[in-house]
Amino acid sequence: METNLVMEGFKFMFLGMGTVFAFLIIMILCMNAMSSIVHKFFPEPQASVDGVPDAPKQDNKKIVAAISAAIKYHREG
Repeated sequence: METNLVMEGFKFMFLGMGTVFAFLIIMILCMNAMSSIVHKFFPEPQASVDGVPDAPKQDNKKIVAAISAAIKYHREG
């Protein structure tokens, strides 16, 4: 009973690589499905014209005031 070890090696190599390839394909499909489900139920907020997400004007004023105060504090040392 003579066995060709090189052919056995190639057979196991292709079996192992095929298993890994199949696992990666299944993982990518599952991740795409999960991503579409998450985006369906939790959509990202739409950005306004200036690229900042829509927020009440009072919140924007508070953010501008905080940034201005931080810059002033940094410049004064």
